[in-house]
Amino acid sequence: SNNSVSEQMADNQFDNTGPVGGESDQPQARVLAQYIKDFSFENPNAPQVYEILKNGAPKVDVGVNVGVRKLNEEVYEVELKLKATATTEQAEGQDMTVYIVELAYAGLMGVRNLPEDALRQYLVIGGPSLLFPFARRIVAEATRDGGFNPLYLEPINFEALYRQQEAQMQAQAEAGDASDQPQPTTLN
Repeated sequence: SNNSVSEQMADNQFDNTGPVGGESDQPQARVLAQYIKDFSFENPNAPQVYEILKNGAPKVDVGVNVGVRKLNEEVYEVELKLKATATTEQAEGQDMTVYIVELAYAGLMGVRNLPEDALRQYLVIGGPSLLFPFARRIVAEATRDGGFNPLYLEPINFEALYRQQEAQMQAQAEAGDASDQPQPTTLN
């Protein structure tokens, strides 16, 4: 057959032995795969930054974004983007960049027989919630490997993030902005 990889993965992951031996019509949702799509760690002011940091911990700003891409009827890619920028104030009042971590961590989500609203909530709230602990570990290890205290990101309320993005998109639509991209949300 000429199935795509994502279709084959979905077929292998779902239970096709429904109550009468045919396809089950029960709602099903599974993580089929998860992976790093893009990752960078910048340490632009090494080694002098280590001397400056003896005076205290850096200030860290974290941005979060969630994207969803439909691959076929039963497989979606959910992408969790995290960006953490650490800065420290120098004696002359200028901010110095300590490090920048950018991570795009994704998962293939297999779904079957989910109603539209449950599907959307699973993809933009449930999916990122499942991916977050893995992305958090990657960020913590990268910052530690960069010579800094590990950055342990606070848990993210993806439902609140989703509601915020929906409100922003609604406001943009009312303002006549055709941009469909969710805006990054900054968490402090």
